[in-house]
Amino acid sequence: MIQRVAKKKLLDLASKFKAVAVTGARQTGKTTLLKQVFKGKPYVSLENPDTRAFALEDPRGFIAMYPRGAVLDEVQRTPELFSYLQEILDDSKTKGLFILSGSNNFLLQQTISQTLAGRVGYLSLLPFSLGELSKAGQLPADDNELMLKGFYPPIYDQEIPPLDWCPNYIRTYIEKDVRQIKNIADLIVFERFLKLLAGRTGQELNHSAIAVEAGVDVKTVQSWIGILESSYIVYLVKPHHQNFNKVLVKRPKLYFYDTALVCYLLGIRNAGQLEFHPLRGAIFESMVVTELVKKRTHAGLPVNLFFWRDKTGHEIDILVDEGGRLTPIEIKSGKTFSAAYFKNIAYWSKLSGSDKAVLLYAGKEHQRRSGGREVMNWRKISQRDL
Repeated sequence: MIQRVAKKKLLDLASKFKAVAVTGARQTGKTTLLKQVFKGKPYVSLENPDTRAFALEDPRGFIAMYPRGAVLDEVQRTPELFSYLQEILDDSKTKGLFILSGSNNFLLQQTISQTLAGRVGYLSLLPFSLGELSKAGQLPADDNELMLKGFYPPIYDQEIPPLDWCPNYIRTYIEKDVRQIKNIADLIVFERFLKLLAGRTGQELNHSAIAVEAGVDVKTVQSWIGILESSYIVYLVKPHHQNFNKVLVKRPKLYFYDTALVCYLLGIRNAGQLEFHPLRGAIFESMVVTELVKKRTHAGLPVNLFFWRDKTGHEIDILVDEGGRLTPIEIKSGKTFSAAYFKNIAYWSKLSGSDKAVLLYAGKEHQRRSGGREVMNWRKISQRDL
C-alpha cells in the first residue's frame, strides 16, 4: 500500500474533533485510508442497499449499533442520520467518535453544514502526490508518461491503463455525482463541456466564451463549474489582489486536478502525441500547480496560491502569499534553462521590490542565483517547502 501523507493530519483531526469528514474526488483512496487508520472502528458503507434501508427506516436504532463510533462511508446517501449524529456528538466527550466520508462532496458538505457545523474537522484527500509515488518506487521517470498516467490510485495499485480507466471514471462521475447534484438532462452536452474545459487548462476562465461554444447560457456554465469544483475535478487559482499600481485581470485560472483526465479529454493517447501537442506546456503547468495544492491540502493547510497578470500580458504563474510575504513561482516545461525564463519575474520584481523567486522547469540543472532567485527541477518540490 502506498502510504498517504494525509494520514498524519487525519489522526490529528481525530484527536481534536468528535467527528471528522474526509472529502475528495472519487477513487482517491478515501476508503482505503480510513480502513487503515481506524482499524478498531466498524466500517459501514451506506452504499449497501440493506444497510442504507436500515439507516433510513430506523436512524436511531442504526446509530445505537455503534456506541463506540464507526466509519460511515457514503454517508451523504442518508441525510436523515445527521440530526441523530448531532445529538450523539453533543452528548459525548469522545474525540474521533465518528468518521464520515462520501464520494459526492457537494451533498456531503451541504448536509454537514446544515446539522453538524462546528462539530466536524475536515480533510480533503486528493490523488497520489509526487512524494507518495516516489517513496513507493512507482513514480514514472519521464514527465510525458507521468502526465499521461496521472496520479489516481487505481492506475497504480490496480494497474489499470489510463486509456481504460479515464473513460469509465468520467462516465461514473457524470452518471452518479452530476445526476445527484443537478438534474442535467443532456449528459452529452455536459461531457462536451468537460472537453472544452480540458482545452482551457492553465488559462483564464471566461464563462461567456465557454457558454457560446458549449451552446448553454452563462449561468449554466457557472453552475457546472461549481459542480466540478466541489467534486475535485477542477481547481480555480484566483488572481492576487495586490496590484502594484497596475490594472490586473480579475478572472481565475482553471486547472484540472489530474492530467490523465486532461489528456484523455483532449484525445492524447501516447507520449509522442503529447510531446508535440500545443497544450503540453499548459498540461505540465497544471501538473505542477496541482502538486503545490496537494502539499498544502494533505497537510491541512490553507491553499495560499494565486497568480498575477496585468493588462499588458505580464504574468507570474503562481504567487505564494505567506501573510503578505510573496514568493513568485514560474513554471516552464522545457528541459533547457534559458535566461528568458526570468523575464516576467524581473518585471514583477521591479514593481514589488522583491528579488526572491523560484523557477520550476523540466531540466536537471539546479542554480541559486543572486537576490534569492532559485532554479530547480520541478520534482524537487516534493522535498521542499514552497
